[in-house]
Parts: sequence; C-alpha cells; structure tokens
Amino acid sequence: MALSLFDLDNTLLAGDSDYEWGRFLIKKGLVDEASYEAENNRFFDQYKQGTLDIYKFCAFSFQPLAERGMEELQLLHAEFMQEVIEPMIEKKALTLVNKHKEQGDTVMVITATNSFITGPIVHAFGIEHLLATEPKVVNDRYTTEIDGIPCFHEGKVQRLKNWLTEQNMSLRGSCFYSDSINDLPLLEKVDTPVAVDPDEKLAALARQRGWDCISLRD
Repeated sequence: MALSLFDLDNTLLAGDSDYEWGRFLIKKGLVDEASYEAENNRFFDQYKQGTLDIYKFCAFSFQPLAERGMEELQLLHAEFMQEVIEPMIEKKALTLVNKHKEQGDTVMVITATNSFITGPIVHAFGIEHLLATEPKVVNDRYTTEIDGIPCFHEGKVQRLKNWLTEQNMSLRGSCFYSDSINDLPLLEKVDTPVAVDPDEKLAALARQRGWDCISLRD
C-alpha cells in the first residue's frame, strides 16, 4: 500500500490556515489588532523566506489557545471553518485526494500548522491520518509550548519516520505534494515529489530536478 502525503497550507488549501486563523482572531476582536497583525505578518514573511524559527512562532501563535478553554476554542473553530476554510477547499484538491484513496493509497496530511487548527480541516477532506505540530496540553488546556518534535522542515522527516516505524510501513512508492521550499527535506525522501502551486524557490528547484509541477487551484 503506497503512502500519499500532502502538505496542507497553500497545497490542498487555497491559502494558509495558520495565517488566516490569526486574521480571524483579529476580526473577532480576540487579540490586539495592531501588535498581533504585525507579528503574524512578520512570521508569515519568515516562513515564505525559509527562515522561520518554529519555536518562536508557536510561542506566539499558541498564546490565544492557552488563554481560552477547550469548549470556547471548539466553537471558534467551527465558525472559522465555515467562514474562512470552506471557501479555501477547491474541487481539484478534493478530486486528487479521492483519486489516491480510490487507488488504495494510505493518505496523510503532514503539516507544520498545529493540530488544533488542522484536525477539523483534514477531517473535511476525508483524510484519516494527520501529522502536525502539537501544542502541549496541561490540565486540559493548551500551553505555549510544543509537545515533542515540531512537524516542520527536518522535523517532518523525523515525525514521519517515527510513524512509519509504528505502522511497519516504508516510503516505497510514496509521493509528497507541497508548495513550499520549507518541505525540501521530505520532498527529497519520497519516490515522487510533486510541486503544487509552488513558491518561487521550489518552482525553480522542481524545474531543475525535473519534478512534476501542478496546480490545484480551480
């Protein structure tokens, strides 16, 4: 059974769920608009440039989670899904996921964005498996710390390696779809790397190496 891996933000989604969650919090008046927007944009620019410190970003982005109980967060996320995420799910992405499922592949989303944000999104795609950055939970509340290895850059490779060991699976016949140069470590590990609506650096590398380059935008 082959493993089909998908990045989430700007790959399966026509946008970035982590960044948009920050904008959603601003719109709801749940964070200070000026300071939060400035930091959100600064970290987003670092991510696009391939220079993001995932630990500093998560300390920032987990703060609004840590300040709220689980019930309030679930209600907020339901609203976020309806208002922001559903319009970002396009038919081409759903079709590709379903194609791999129909082939009998094991389908997984592997993303740097935290599991609170991504879990319901991955469920909406009908995908069973998710590896994401995990916020540490203490006394049934999120903290500002990462639990375990962040699912980012080389961390994606390690997290996947650990999962494959647990499942007694390998990367034989595997493919990985991603838009970002940040995912180069994992793209180089799979049998079939695919650049999806790639950033400038990944697009250039994909051309150089002869990797497939596709668009999932409708």
